[in-house]
Amino acid sequence: MDTKLATILELGAAVGPQLHRMLRDRIIRGELAPGARVSETEIATAYSVSRQPVREAFIKLAEEGLVEVRPQRGTFVSLISLPVVMTARFIREAIEADIVRRLAEKADDEMIARLDASMAEQRSLAREAPGEAFMRLDEDFHRCLAELLGHAAVADHLEELKIQMNRVRHISARNFSRDRLISQHGEVVEAIRARDPGRAEAAMRIHLMEIIADLPGIVEQQPECFFGAHSLEIPK
Repeated sequence: MDTKLATILELGAAVGPQLHRMLRDRIIRGELAPGARVSETEIATAYSVSRQPVREAFIKLAEEGLVEVRPQRGTFVSLISLPVVMTARFIREAIEADIVRRLAEKADDEMIARLDASMAEQRSLAREAPGEAFMRLDEDFHRCLAELLGHAAVADHLEELKIQMNRVRHISARNFSRDRLISQHGEVVEAIRARDPGRAEAAMRIHLMEIIADLPGIVEQQPECFFGAHSLEIPK
């Protein structure tokens, strides 16, 4: 049995929700690839559980657009929806640009100190941190901005919205420039430090456009992972 799941079972937590989160993470990371067939029986065997919690997990994953049930054929990991990715980026940009604008208007020394601590950790781990760990630092930075404004729930909503976008980020994680990402985060922080709302908003918009800068190339290299490219205009 998976050791993580074993620990959860010992604590008496429901298996279905835990299994859902684990499979969700595997799909987002690309460990379960777009288009791959997933079997209730094989998953149940791999995690030493009955098929019922696996079925519950599949239902939730289907609701999130991460798996697709095809009658008489089975359940498959969904292809990455480019229209959903672009919509999520658009909404995220609007929200996070407003967050940093508001932060620049009200930031105090304690807020700046917390942002500086986040930047110091990113710079310290820029070279040696594994890709997964560094991506978490990136996520933590953006969550920190929402929390400082008193809107931690906004970060939770954005996390659900970004599911398809995060799948793309994991595909491109090996090639993105950590130095460039840190530099862009730093520009946001410096604008907040300067109490310059316009500059902070512009820096965040530039940063979030950068997230999809490599998207056309990724789609061209791995078209089998995506759908919706033919009808989508990807910003250059």
